[in-house]
Formats: sequence, C-alpha cells, structure tokens
Amino acid sequence: MSEAAASAIAAGRRDGPSGSDRFIAAPPPPDSSSATPRPRRFSFRRRPLGLRRRILLIFTLGALGLATFLAFTTYGLVRSNVVSQRENDALHRAYGAAGVAEASVRTGLAATAEALGSRGISSYAISYDNLESASEGFSIEDVPESLRNRVLVEGRDAMMNTEFDGEIGITVGIAFADTRGGYFQFFTLDDANDTLANVALSLFLAATITTGLGVLVGVLAARRAVRPVADASEAAKAIAGGRLDTRLTPTEDPDLGVLAQSFNDMAAALQNRVERDARFASDVSHELRSPLMTLSASVEVMETRRDEMPERAQAALDLLVSDVARFRGLVEDLLEISRFDAGAIRLHLEDLQASQFVRNAVAVSSAPTLTITCTPRAERAIIAGDRRRLARVIANLIDNALAYGSGEPEISLEDANAPDEALTHLRIAVADHGPGVPVEERALIFERFARGGSAGRRSGSEGAGLGLALVDEHVRLHDGRVWVEDRTDGEPGARFVIELPAREPIDHVVVDDDDHYDPGLDDSGPAIESRPHPDEEVTP
Repeated sequence: MSEAAASAIAAGRRDGPSGSDRFIAAPPPPDSSSATPRPRRFSFRRRPLGLRRRILLIFTLGALGLATFLAFTTYGLVRSNVVSQRENDALHRAYGAAGVAEASVRTGLAATAEALGSRGISSYAISYDNLESASEGFSIEDVPESLRNRVLVEGRDAMMNTEFDGEIGITVGIAFADTRGGYFQFFTLDDANDTLANVALSLFLAATITTGLGVLVGVLAARRAVRPVADASEAAKAIAGGRLDTRLTPTEDPDLGVLAQSFNDMAAALQNRVERDARFASDVSHELRSPLMTLSASVEVMETRRDEMPERAQAALDLLVSDVARFRGLVEDLLEISRFDAGAIRLHLEDLQASQFVRNAVAVSSAPTLTITCTPRAERAIIAGDRRRLARVIANLIDNALAYGSGEPEISLEDANAPDEALTHLRIAVADHGPGVPVEERALIFERFARGGSAGRRSGSEGAGLGLALVDEHVRLHDGRVWVEDRTDGEPGARFVIELPAREPIDHVVVDDDDHYDPGLDDSGPAIESRPHPDEEVTP
C-alpha cells in the first residue's frame, strides 16, 4: 500500500465507543462543473390497445391479407393464361408465315418479301443460304444469337422473350425443312400487357373494397363484442354513483349470461349490505336520541345550580356540557348521513340571489361578522338551490375554518367563467389562516370520519369528521362540486371552494333587504339551523 493511500485511510477513521476504528469520512463529491453531463434517457412505453381496437385490427388485417392473397393468386392465373394464349397465337401465325416464306424463298428473297408484305406481315427476318432479308426496321441482327443458332445451326424451332425497339415481345424462329435457312418474326405483347394492367387495376379495387368491408364488419363485430363490457362499465359507474338498484339485462348468450347473472348477484349483495349498514346507522342514531335527550335535560338542570357547585365541579360540568353538545352533533350528523344513504333526501329548489343568500347564511352562522367579497357578476348571479341545505354547507365550512384555522375566515363569491363567456357556474370560497391541507389529504378530508393527518396539530379540534362529508353530499345533490386548495394570495392557509350551476338574471331580481331575513324561512322547509332538526324522521 502506498503512503498516500495509508494517509487517506488514517485520516478517515476515528475511535468508536468500543475503541475500534470506524471509517466515517467520505470522498469529496466530484466537481459538478467538470463532471460530464450524463445523457438523458427517454423511455417510450407502448400504449396497450383496447379490446375494441384489437378486434378491429384483427378483422382489418384478416381482410387485407385475404384480399391480397386472392388478388395475387388471381393475377398470376390470369397472367399465365394470357401469356399462354399469346404464345400459342404467335406460334400459329409464325408457322403460317414461315410456310409462305419457305414456299417462295427458292424463287428469290425478293419474291418472298413481296409475298409476306402482301399478307401484312411485319417485323420478320429470313436467312437462307447465307442470304438475308428482313422487313423495314427489323433485321436478323435483332434476333438473339442463341435463338439464331438453335434455328439455323441445330435446325429446331424455338421461341424466346425478347425486347425490340423498347417493346417487350416474343421472337419465334422456324427452321426450314431443308435446313438451309430459317424464318424469324417478332410479336409484341402490348395488348397482353394492357389486359394485365386492367386486370391488376380491377383486382386492386376489389382488394380495397374487400378490405373496407372487412373494416366495416370489424367495427360492427367490435361494437357488438364490447357492448356487454360497456354495459357492465356503465352499470358499475351507476352503482358507484349511488344507484344501487342498477342491474344488467339478462341475455340468452351462454357466455354473457353468466357474466350478467354474476354481476347482478354481486350488485344485489352490495345493495343489501349498504341498506343494512344504513339501517344500522339510522337505528343506532335513533336509539341514542332518547338517552341523549335525558343527558341534555340533566345537564340543563345542573347548569341552573352551577353557582352552588365548587370550582372543580364547575370545570367537570363544563366538560360534560361540551361533550354532550359534541355527542348531539354527532348523532344529528349520523341521522343526516343515513338519509343520504337511504335516498330519502328531497331538495326544495328555488331561485336564490347568491350574494344575498350567502350574506344571510353568514349572519345566522357561528361567525356573523365575517367579511364577504363579491365580483360584479357574482353579485347578480342566480342559483337554484335548497335554502336550508346550502346554508348548512356555508355554516359547516365556516365552523371548519374556525376550528382548524387561526383568525377570521374570509368568504368570497366569484364567477367561474371568463369575462367574455356567459355565466354558467358560481364559486363560493371560504379561506382560513391555518396550516393548510396537504395535497395528499385533500381528497380524503371529504370522506366520512376523516379529519386528516394534520388534525392533531390544530387547535380546538373537536369534530367527528362528518361536517365536510355532509358538505360534499349536499353540493353534489345540487350538481356542484367542492374541493380544497391553497390560498390564492400566497399566505398560509386552506381555501375551500364550492362551485354551483348559476345564471345571470333575465331582467331583475327582487331582494328582501330585511336585516332579520332568515335564509331558512320559506314555504318548503323549517328555519335554518347549523344542524338538522333532531325530531326529523328518517326513512331508511
């Protein structure tokens, strides 16, 4: 080991508790300015094809492959027949012309040329006793040497595919009987090529139409095959949305019938379980109301004698009052939740001027002096809602902000559409000055009995975790949505936003400016309360 290495090791160790050496020093990190940047790697993941696309792809490829196979096979057969017919015709005509040439060649090549010309024969050449004669534009030199040798030297008839004057054709060679010469003639294949071109175009069009029909059949087959899956998906969404009586239509298909029956059995079992749980919660809540009323009455009697109690008994009484109030709120929330589960909630909708309604709802809440800001269009916006339930939503959000945030909450109304768009939705926001809600908990806090992981760090946290769940249920009944986000001004805190369908007034809306106006007083429901009336009956 070198001295430099030994020094480095010695510098990187110290004595541990047991006296043994333990390495703790790490080599210094490399200089980022001198380090060579590592190339970024891009990974491309192929998105899997859906069932509908796979079925369509199979039909398309099958139709395309079948059409291509039939087209090539048909073209090959037609080509073979056309070329064979053309060759037979060329041989027949060449034998006829060779007979004329052989009969007149002994009288001279000039007489032979005259005899062939009178028959309209062209593109020929004659070789006889080393003398040559040919038609205009064609000569014996245009005949391939192998074909000439076979006819003139070997004395056998032959035929060969050749090219003359830029045209593909057939050259036929016929040997004379006395083997002293031979006759050659070129036959063009233009007419055969035109026929094959027309056949190829027809087959291409036929293959295209066949492939298109295959795609159409594939679309219909894919739609029919995926329809049961789509129906099951829609039914599952309906059940998830609360329509527990949703069922699939029975079918006579032996395969799909099993799926439909199993799905319906599962849905029926789920419906029975949910209804049983809802009845249990409702029954328990009703059973708890009697002892709760007794406790409340007893606490009221004890409060009338509070001044006669010692200091420790007064502190215990305060705790008892607080717990009884919390217990009563929990029972009332459970009753309201059971109404949602049983589907017994009925909305009494009416047109409300959103800004005035929110002001009146805040006026009867636990913080009646809160500041409310409103945009010009939101000031005139009209919403269709149930007074009592929407006021309950506002009250619950205010109570939540007071319980989990510091300082006074801030309430704002704003239109959710761009200035150049028609008003379709209105947003009501309640912002607090607390620690905020972590991103991973923003969807969970609207679930039942959920208080979030940061609830323990908040002051005065006595809720049961049902307030925001009721807010979500009420808002969804009004075709709206609710979510939580960070404050828009950059300060710490949470901002709960309600978005409801809204519209602008057609002419004008008469607003009751009575300072004592109660948003819960109407012809369809009782006065507003922060919680439902304890004597309200529940239909499971």
